[in-house]
Amino acid sequence: MANEHGYTATVTWTGNRGNGTHSYSGYTRDHDIACPGKPVISGSADPDYRGDAERHNPEDLLLAALSACHMLWYLHLCAAAKVVVTAYEDKAMGVMHTHADGTGKFTKVILRPQVTISGDSDKATAKHLHEKASAMCFIARSVNFPVAHAPEFAFE
Repeated sequence: MANEHGYTATVTWTGNRGNGTHSYSGYTRDHDIACPGKPVISGSADPDYRGDAERHNPEDLLLAALSACHMLWYLHLCAAAKVVVTAYEDKAMGVMHTHADGTGKFTKVILRPQVTISGDSDKATAKHLHEKASAMCFIARSVNFPVAHAPEFAFE
């Protein structure tokens, strides 16, 4: 039986310098992202689009969501398969192409997790579980571009 889960987020623009969007350069792209009961995330646009490089942009957050979703599924699957993960770090990379008319889209994401597993864990199983995690990830299943993974393993 399928279950439905709901999520809410409030995005509030904080970049009005007094004249709103009167001119393209007259406002900042700063905003706050709030989800009930969680810390606020300070957001902006990519610096190429007049954003603040010290704040997360939507592209950062999409990449992070894909990486985190894959990791969480992977850890779950490893626990169920008795593969003991002791460390996990993903240096994910995404590619976005833009067009002359201002539109654009992500064309691919590559997850590059560096996983440390216990010496008595099966490496073949650990590697296979990345494929299964990729197939299970809610976020990866929701995007219209490929999400590849190129894991590297170390043993304790």
